[in-house]
Amino acid sequence: MTELLVVSSGTGANSSSRLLGTRLGEAAQAALAERGSSVVVNHLELRTIASDLANHLVTGLPSAKLEEAFAQVRAADGVIAVTGVYNGSYTGLFKLFFDALGRDLMRGRPVLPAATGGTARHSLVIEYAMVPLFYYLRALVSAVPVFAATADWGASVGLDARIEQAAEVFVDLVLSSHPDKTDPSFEVSDFSTLPGG
Repeated sequence: MTELLVVSSGTGANSSSRLLGTRLGEAAQAALAERGSSVVVNHLELRTIASDLANHLVTGLPSAKLEEAFAQVRAADGVIAVTGVYNGSYTGLFKLFFDALGRDLMRGRPVLPAATGGTARHSLVIEYAMVPLFYYLRALVSAVPVFAATADWGASVGLDARIEQAAEVFVDLVLSSHPDKTDPSFEVSDFSTLPGG
């Protein structure tokens, strides 16, 4: 059984980030099924743990909900990470979550970066912000990310093709890698060690 986790940082219940994450998860599930693999796709909407992340930032103590979110990452064979674009980069909520994970939990874990934004001019957010973050976390970054601008949702044929291509490449990476899902030795980030902490 292959387990995938879709992490989305939209602040609304029906955000474009969540929508893109859902479609990527479905495409990855279909690609795995074509290869004869059974798959479970779980979703983690960061808006549901926003206050827990803020409290962790100031106290250094993860709540039960945060511990559960970290356990979802640990159990995943691959992570689809989707953010909206705020002020030319990923959202603060997105960064806060991956800061809280620490450096070891994403190590060796395949990740498919994806982002949504108002216009195509924001599409480089993946290359100049998201990819360096995941390289720092020592994740295995899929070679074909997805960016969806507002106009892409009306021209779904092009977006559909990009989603399918990204899912195929991501699934190949997931099937060829074996992240350690049992090692409990990772440490959650202590924000007090960060500059200004």
